[in-house]
This record gives sequence, C-alpha cells and structure tokens, in this order.
Amino acid sequence: MNNDPFKEYIRESEPAKRDKGYAWHTAIGLQAVDGLKTSDYLAHTAVRNIEGEITFEEADALLQAYYEEHPVRDASDRTEEADKVSARIAALLSERAFSFTPNEYLSIHRKLFAGIYPHAGRIRDYNITKREWVLNGATVLYGSATELRATLDYDFSEERNFSYKGLSMDEIIRHLAVFVSRLWQIHVFGEGNTRTTAVFFIKYLRTLGFDATNDIFAENAWYFRNSLVRANYNDLKNGIHETTKYLEAFLRNLLLNENHPLHNRTMHISGAFKE
Repeated sequence: MNNDPFKEYIRESEPAKRDKGYAWHTAIGLQAVDGLKTSDYLAHTAVRNIEGEITFEEADALLQAYYEEHPVRDASDRTEEADKVSARIAALLSERAFSFTPNEYLSIHRKLFAGIYPHAGRIRDYNITKREWVLNGATVLYGSATELRATLDYDFSEERNFSYKGLSMDEIIRHLAVFVSRLWQIHVFGEGNTRTTAVFFIKYLRTLGFDATNDIFAENAWYFRNSLVRANYNDLKNGIHETTKYLEAFLRNLLLNENHPLHNRTMHISGAFKE
C-alpha cells in the first residue's frame, strides 16, 4: 500500500478503533494477492469509518456513488474492484457472525464480488490453470470442475470432525496449514479465491480462539498466496516437493507473534532448485 494510515489504529487503545483499523489494514493489504492497489479516496473513506463518522454500509454507498461519478475507462484499471472489495472485506472482518460450512465460504465470495464478477458466489464450471511467478510460470493443479462441490464438502467434513485436543502448538499450526492449503487448492471460483479463502480462514481462526489481529496478512498477502502455491506443487524430476513450511512460518507470525522472515524470493523455484 502506498498510503497506510491504519497502523496507528492497530495500536489504538480504544478497542472499536483498533478492530476497525485491523480490518481495513488487512482488507487493503489483501488486494496485493492479485497485484491490485486501492485509491486515496478509499483510504479517506476508511478513516471516516474508523473514526465513527460513517458506517460500513455508508462507506460502501459512498464508493458506489464515487465510481458512478468517476467511471474507470481503462479496462486494465482494477482500482474500483480493489476499493469495493476492500470495503466489503473490512465489513466482514468486523462482524462476528460465522458458520463453518461450504455455504458460508460461497457466501463470502458472493458478498465480496457481487456486481464485480458475474460468477460471484458460484462454483466454477470450467477447468483453470494459472501461471505463477513463484513457479517460474508453471501452474498448480487445481480442482477438477466436475468434482468441486464434492471436494469442498469433503474437506469441510474432515476439518469439522478433526479434534485439536491434546495437540501441541506445532501440530496445530501444521494442521491449519494443511487445511487452508487444501481449501485454496480446490479453487472453487473462477477468480477471487485467495481473498475469499483469507477472509474465511481469519474468521475460522477466531472460532478456534486465535486473535489474529496484527498486520501479518496486511503486509504479507503476496507471501501468503505464494506459500499456498508452494504447498500444492510438485516437480519430482527436479527435486521439488510440495511443502507447508512457508505457510507454517506465516501462521506462526500471525498466530504466535513470532518473527520468522517472510521473503517471497525464498520460495521462488528455478531449474536448478532443490527443496
């Protein structure tokens, strides 16, 4: 983010401002997973919300009116998407309502991308590939379109029936890394999977008793995405194996306030790379 007025609010002693500051800081930072940047107008609107001048609903309405008056003419300019989705993420992270179900996951996508993607909240019906910088242009093998709902239901069922009782924190972190990486790998939607997964995961972590109200997601969103990629990629002939170690480092910083270095370059593979 070019302008970051939110850090001071994360350290704010007043809980309402601190929580909203975290929500906005995270929401805006998450746009980096798709290389998007938000506008100065959004930052101004967010501060008004944090200060209690306007509600989230009013912030959303202001953004809608702003872009009706200032339509984006360049098809490659996704600032409007970044602004609107940021406001919606901030609103979702500021509410406590949550249910651990596939329908909740689909609902989050619909709420984030309604009016932005025609497929908002809908499971994709086509197969996809995505060239990844961290994989030197290779792609993760995403879920098959014909099996997406069944795979999603299965992963939710497995996690719902999993018991964390008696596990060490190392074991908990490892399990959470495996769960979120598998959820992301399904890639249920045509676009917006990482942002949806991040919002869902943060809200799920709260139900497990984790606070997760620091700046790790906001400042390391691209690292989060790349660590999900590396958790789901094998190239055995070149000695490359899927690994959750990068994602675990991210989660340890997020949940335990540890200070592991999070550098995207350490995950980048090359022809000579050996895990």
